[in-house]
Amino acid sequence: MLQSFFIIGMRAPARHITFRRAVVLHILLIACLGWGAANSDTPERLSAVGQVALVLGIVEGASLVGWRLAQLPKSQALEFLLVSPIRPPRVFLAEALVGIGRFALVSLSGLPVLLVMVLQGVIIPADLWPLGLMPFEWGVVAALGLTVWAYEPLSIRRVGEVIAMIGVLFYLIVGILAGEKLQMWITGLPPAIGEWVYVVIMRMFQENPFGVVRNWFILREGPETQWPPFITVNVIGAAMAVAFGLRAAFRLKGHFHDRHYKPLETNRQDQSALIGNRPLSWWAVRRVMEYSGRVNVYLAGGFCLLYSAFIVAGDDWPSWMGRAPFLIFEMWGGPAMVAGSMCVLAAVPAAFQFGLWDPTVSDRCKRLELLLLTDLTGNDYWHASLAAAWKRGRSYLWIAALLWIALAVSGRAQWYQAVAAALGGIALWGFSFAVGFRAFSTGNQAGGIATGLTLGMPMLVFALLRAKLDDLAAFVPTAACYLPVRNGISWSWAAGFVLMLLTTWWLTRRGLARCDSSLRLWFDANQGRKAE
Repeated sequence: MLQSFFIIGMRAPARHITFRRAVVLHILLIACLGWGAANSDTPERLSAVGQVALVLGIVEGASLVGWRLAQLPKSQALEFLLVSPIRPPRVFLAEALVGIGRFALVSLSGLPVLLVMVLQGVIIPADLWPLGLMPFEWGVVAALGLTVWAYEPLSIRRVGEVIAMIGVLFYLIVGILAGEKLQMWITGLPPAIGEWVYVVIMRMFQENPFGVVRNWFILREGPETQWPPFITVNVIGAAMAVAFGLRAAFRLKGHFHDRHYKPLETNRQDQSALIGNRPLSWWAVRRVMEYSGRVNVYLAGGFCLLYSAFIVAGDDWPSWMGRAPFLIFEMWGGPAMVAGSMCVLAAVPAAFQFGLWDPTVSDRCKRLELLLLTDLTGNDYWHASLAAAWKRGRSYLWIAALLWIALAVSGRAQWYQAVAAALGGIALWGFSFAVGFRAFSTGNQAGGIATGLTLGMPMLVFALLRAKLDDLAAFVPTAACYLPVRNGISWSWAAGFVLMLLTTWWLTRRGLARCDSSLRLWFDANQGRKAE
């Protein structure tokens, strides 16, 4: 049974294309990280490279495995398997193993780059464990965790949001505000309790994936001193992956029934008046907000609010509050980097076009079969995609604005530099949306291009800046919101900004003009095509 899932999974043409793109992108990103490691002059910078590699693994795992598994119950074709002799948990586990296998191959494609780093003396052989194994393992954990979150009933997700919000609040207070001053904060407790609280909190902040990677490269006391926390964290990760996988496997059938057969009940007031004259836009917004991602927004917003206060306060920052977490981000690029990251997060829904598009050819055909029978025009599709992308990503732009305002108020950047960075962030969002909508209007998946925009472009900017090619980096779209507050406004930045605006205008105009005809051509070519 398992063999047939692997055969089908590797024969599907669309999965072949996705796999090849993922391999190429992974090799390029690992090569960029290797170049950054080779030019790291301090252990802290090498640690930052290791943590970026860990983030890359988590993002790749969530994209290649978690996204596929989360979309699985949306297809009614799954019903044929659910009523077959194959038990639903076995169906899920087979699909999960196929996805994890493909993710493993993608991860292994970067191994030659890591081996070159070892041969060149950039890293030692033992560093392959945190740079090779941990990104893969925690990518699997993130993927299965994302899947469980998608499969859980709404009531459980709401409870989970409350728990996550408590965790965010704890992190902001203890990990950011207290920071290295934690011992001062707990001096009022009885000595025994205070010591126990301190030990527990420090273990929480040290014995996690990012803490292990940080200590592995910064302490450099020999791998043997880091093996105990490394083993502990990865055993916990393996246990979490097993627990998430089993929970998702036994929730597959229930989640399928919830999506397709459970009666829709609500005690909310009638909202039909809110639909107005654009029902497609209303529907697209509701679709992308099914999983709103509020926890991520609150975490990013809370940290950036505290960081902005730290920037404005400067030397007047209270002595009883921690500075170390903010100084770490100052070392990594400071508020310019954090604000740029928020702009990239805002551009993710704009580039991926979650509002109208579906993950498989068959689902896309079903959607278009209905939409193309209506009087909808390219403008309607454009407005629906725009409304969904803006609703999903606008919060991150407001968060970035906090940092730009703080830089201007504190005097660390001129007001016109902050305004230029804000205009660059808006232009980056518009460019990402234009690229994503152009991919939608031609009937293509925007996944590969969107991944390049949201992961590849920031890496390219980093590499060019490290190579002292600032003028060339200014022509990369991501640099539009980063360089004004890092290097100041230059002619190269202005030229790159104008070029991005012109490209956005051309892509939007072309996408609107050919949207309806291109979608019809794609539908005619793919209707009845063998399922992916």
